[in-house]
Amino acid sequence: MTHAVRTEGLFKRYGPQVAVAGVNLVVPAGSFAGLVGPNGAGKTTTLSMVTGLLRPDGGQAEIDGLSVWRDPVQVKARIGVLPEGLRLFERLSGRELLLYCGRLRGIPKADVEGRAHELLHVMDLDGAADKLVVDYSTGMRKKIGLAAALLHNPSVLFLDEPFEGVDPVSANTLAEVLRRFTESGSTVVFSSHVMDLVERLCDWVSVMSGGHIVAQGPLEEVRGGSSLNEAFLRLVGGRRDDGGAGLSWLGAQTRER
Repeated sequence: MTHAVRTEGLFKRYGPQVAVAGVNLVVPAGSFAGLVGPNGAGKTTTLSMVTGLLRPDGGQAEIDGLSVWRDPVQVKARIGVLPEGLRLFERLSGRELLLYCGRLRGIPKADVEGRAHELLHVMDLDGAADKLVVDYSTGMRKKIGLAAALLHNPSVLFLDEPFEGVDPVSANTLAEVLRRFTESGSTVVFSSHVMDLVERLCDWVSVMSGGHIVAQGPLEEVRGGSSLNEAFLRLVGGRRDDGGAGLSWLGAQTRER
């Protein structure tokens, strides 16, 4: 198996709090991979370290066999990133943003213009191409952010909660673009805590809990004959229903004033 992403003992601490506790993440090349876990599991911290945005306190990370920290220029040329809380150059139009990003990447002007035109069309942003990004909706911002991440044709694309706050139409557009990307042999890694979405899109899943990878492998293997949501709750130790003990007052109509 050829690995697009591999980490070994990846570790990050913030003061006394351990955010990532020795993660060994593996993502096969050409896969549509989901990194899932409850809030606070360490997903965003892990992706930040794997993409070179955050330096780990220990461990190693590789992209296409290249060390993220020993070969940073080569690695950054191979990856596209759509981070959580994406910040964009909001006083540029969507078209200007793509042209600017392309020139920063050193792509010839004619190629950038052609790619930007195609991406705006595929993302259904033709009508908003000359509109300022500051006026874009959440879904439009995610789509222009994904277009910028794809502009240089990366081999591995990292997305942190890409469907968060996105309307169904925009989400469908994003999903179709990502499917086409992986069908070409490239790799997508995206984090989410929405199991239904991961189950629908992914063929490889890594489950995080408490800063550790607790399971990873092909989707069918990880879910083990049940739904991914059931497998997830089993793996991360989801709380059992206690019948609302301690909330006996909830819904009661108190008439005393």
